Amino acid sequence: MAATLALRNLSLCHGERVLVKDISLDLAGGEVRVLMGPNGAGKSSLLKAIAGHPDYRPSAGQILLDGVDIKELPPEERSRRGIFLAFQHPVDLPGVSIGQLLKSARQARLGPDETLDVVAFYRELYGALESLSVDRSWANRSANDGFSGGERKRCELLQILLLKPFFILLDEIDSGLDVDGTALVANVLCRLREAGTGILLVTHSRRLLDALTPDGVSVLRDGRLVRSGGAELAAEVERDGFLAIAGERNG
Repeated sequence: MAATLALRNLSLCHGERVLVKDISLDLAGGEVRVLMGPNGAGKSSLLKAIAGHPDYRPSAGQILLDGVDIKELPPEERSRRGIFLAFQHPVDLPGVSIGQLLKSARQARLGPDETLDVVAFYRELYGALESLSVDRSWANRSANDGFSGGERKRCELLQILLLKPFFILLDEIDSGLDVDGTALVANVLCRLREAGTGILLVTHSRRLLDALTPDGVSVLRDGRLVRSGGAELAAEVERDGFLAIAGERNG
């Protein structure tokens, strides 16, 4: 049975400010669901809350992973259970090589009686680097330190390929990428989807959406879910804009 991630009447606050109100969504393994909406609609906040960011705590509702409410779990435990958040602006980690970062992350996922096969790990790491058209010397670079926008996105994809989460939360993974970079992202996401990974994606890229053909599109405005539909809804948003979509729903 495919893994499931579900939001049930989720509301979210940051300090005294209400960011998200009464959101319900479903995502299964192997599905792609897209979140769209104007700036400040609550899209990034929603992804951070699912991943367990301490500044974005739910004030009501549930975050269900395979039917179990995880909203009280710390972010590292959510990660171990298969949730990965790719930030729109990943932080620099000077002095921490990509190889060290991923090796530590893989070790953290092992049980108390398990040990990491280092040779097999680096063989897998080099294979993943090759699939991203990146030289294996990348393994020795400090994570994101001095990286271009495209390199940062490749680093996020590399982490996904090595950590193999059940669900990935992508906050504009395509932003700032050229045509070739967007094509690479689309190729990797299609491979992950075929392998059974569930993808919750914030994007406004028509090129990426055309490549993925999402299973569902949800439009947020002012922290509320104002419309849901299939892949055709993304084209409708692009044609008519968010105000028209929200107005149609509320009218």
